[in-house]
Amino acid sequence: MSLERSMGLGSLIFYGTGTILGAGIFVVIGEVMGKAGPGAPLAYAVAGLVAVFTALSFAEIGARIPTAGGAIDYVEEAFGTSRAMPSVAGWMLIVANMVSGATIATGFVSYLASFVEVPHWIATLGIVGLVGGISIVGMKQSAWFMTVTTGLGLITLLVILWLARDGLMAWPGKLMSGEAFSSGEAWTGILAGAFLAIYSFIGFGDMAQTAEELKEPKRNLPRGIIVTIVIVFAFYLAIAAALGGRSDIGDIAKADAPLVYAAVQGEGTLQTVLVIVSLLVIVNGALTQVVAASRLLMDMGRDGRSGMPGWLAAVSERTDTPVIATLITTGVVLALALFIPLGTLASGTSLAILIVFAMVNAALWRLKNRSQPDDVPNLWKAVPILGCAFCVLTIVGQVILWTTSI
Repeated sequence: MSLERSMGLGSLIFYGTGTILGAGIFVVIGEVMGKAGPGAPLAYAVAGLVAVFTALSFAEIGARIPTAGGAIDYVEEAFGTSRAMPSVAGWMLIVANMVSGATIATGFVSYLASFVEVPHWIATLGIVGLVGGISIVGMKQSAWFMTVTTGLGLITLLVILWLARDGLMAWPGKLMSGEAFSSGEAWTGILAGAFLAIYSFIGFGDMAQTAEELKEPKRNLPRGIIVTIVIVFAFYLAIAAALGGRSDIGDIAKADAPLVYAAVQGEGTLQTVLVIVSLLVIVNGALTQVVAASRLLMDMGRDGRSGMPGWLAAVSERTDTPVIATLITTGVVLALALFIPLGTLASGTSLAILIVFAMVNAALWRLKNRSQPDDVPNLWKAVPILGCAFCVLTIVGQVILWTTSI
């Protein structure tokens, strides 16, 4: 049974924007600030440089091969099934999405702790169960929820930028004075922060995986990805600058809800509203990860990749969703969220997604050397080459940081 094409261009943009901002701003920003300090905007700029070429590659290759398998099918089309690359891409993507879902769920629990005291395991079970339930109900309902929460999230970020405007105005002065690079380990911190921030851009791959549920994917997928790039990159730089220009960066990095702390110190109605909306946006981000991972499991079961059983591909006639794959995904996300720290989860996701990004860029370059369809975007061949090179260099840089304990 095939998936229903119920998403339009607007829903896709909200879907992508919600998952990317929900992870990169509301959850990981505190970890990035802790690593990069006032250099956080530069960390996001480096991460964006790595991600933007890959996002453009996804825009073309996703239009070429509009399937729910995403990177798995791209790599298979480019390199064939005789090699292990499609299976490696599939498992890396599944790991990235599941670990990312757990990362966002852990961020949700932290934000909730700043608002009300709830035992960690109960809060985690609640958020993961809610996300799994919404993703089972149906893609149309999920897309509606994502659209509403993403709209609220964008408004909230604009409010936070206004409340933190003094920091935003102060950051250029820090940059010009060299304060952002005053310590000997500043650049090391920026690079470490950039590696964590890579996680913030995982949503481009998730957008590509909605192709079988997207109306006119050859037209809407490239447009949706490009519009989303512009929106999220602008917000990342602005928010990071607003926080990086402040004098209490250490406190922001340690806060349970770093964005809310930066905007409002102390308790009050405004703080409550910001926390509630932030929680909704974070739920949105977790939802997209569960949806993406379940679609990957479904695709691997449907094609029998890596010995995956065919029953994983079962799609409910009632909800038009892969219920079994979604339940398995939800269970794994729950276990990870309960037992693994947020920073470790984010680092693991970044590594896995960088490997997949490198493979997707290589796949597009290989396909472009074979042919160029008329009905899809035609990127310069330098785009996937640079995308692959940036991904590999970032992986090498992080390995050096890990092994040298810099």
